[in-house]
Amino acid sequence: MAYAEGRVYNDADSHIMEIPGFADAFADPALRDRIPPLDFSLTGSMADAAEALEGRTGHDPEVVAELRKDVIGGKKGWEALGAFNSAERSEALDLLGFHRQLVFPSLSFHDYMWNPDLEARYASARAYNRAIANFCGDDDRMLAVGMVSLDDLGRAEREIDRAIEAGIAAIWIPSLPAGDRSPGHDDLDRVWARLAEAGVPFVLHISGSPMQIRKEYMNTGRPIADDWLGGGEAPRAKDMSVIHHDAEAFLSTLVLDGVLQRFPTLQGGVVELGAGWVPAMLARLDYIVRIWGKSDASLRDLPPPSEQMRDRVFFTPFVFEDIGTIIRQSDPAFYLFSSDYPHIEGGKDPLARFERSLGDLDEAARERFYATNFERMLPGAAG
Repeated sequence: MAYAEGRVYNDADSHIMEIPGFADAFADPALRDRIPPLDFSLTGSMADAAEALEGRTGHDPEVVAELRKDVIGGKKGWEALGAFNSAERSEALDLLGFHRQLVFPSLSFHDYMWNPDLEARYASARAYNRAIANFCGDDDRMLAVGMVSLDDLGRAEREIDRAIEAGIAAIWIPSLPAGDRSPGHDDLDRVWARLAEAGVPFVLHISGSPMQIRKEYMNTGRPIADDWLGGGEAPRAKDMSVIHHDAEAFLSTLVLDGVLQRFPTLQGGVVELGAGWVPAMLARLDYIVRIWGKSDASLRDLPPPSEQMRDRVFFTPFVFEDIGTIIRQSDPAFYLFSSDYPHIEGGKDPLARFERSLGDLDEAARERFYATNFERMLPGAAG
């Protein structure tokens, strides 16, 4: 019996747990030495388990047999079923029962997208995109999420074209300005046009910008606590209070600059950054357009942002958030189910927790949350 049964469940957030050298074989030979090694020290207490897997292709058969017994509530991270082996991930999906699943990186975005060496940054993204497309290529339930930086427009266009050709289903971009330009700058229309024409959504995700709050806010004169992973890089309590700010700024700017208006088929997702902030953002953007449109000619003919984003930009709540209340405060058209498998943050029984918070919402709202909003964001995933 699968964990998720009785309806279609599309999972908007899962991860590969990269092992050392994950993308190396997919790098252009002349640039392979420019790709930085993954930094497992950022995983805190999990670092030893990750680094011990170098050279491994999967778990031992007896370990797999044990993991099959409780795929969602059992081992997480690198120790989970299908964490870094694609055949195991297919078996995990059989047991999870999810119809489709977006597959994000765990470490590669952080280690590749902030490289100041632009040639190495784009070469790393190219290698990763090939590697993740290969990982997902034998099972159409797995939808590969690639990555690209928008800092160098020419390189970005070329990498997007390569990623789409390789079969990437969605492209993760940093939740930051594109170099010295707004994401709504006229020059970037070429990027948004490419994604819109291909039916490939852009996605923003946790780690798409620095996760930590300004260090001054951590200075209380008392010792700073370790994060929940036992290190110092995963979000701590104060970090979580502001973790969505860069994504909100990026998305707000994108809308106010008219990108969604200019490209009516462009779709997007905001993943693993929570959703409790979304109703307030939608209301805020609507009154900005309504009031500032009286003096700002660029806003005068802009439709209400909440209407532009409806059925086009989607958000995944954290498992501990009250998604029922969030939906009631806005609209069921904006939200997506996600498991975060095999990351521990997704919890040991996400469906039960989401069901409790959905409460008495009708079947139509549930169907949107679990299935059809995902299919609207990724039309090719409806089959």
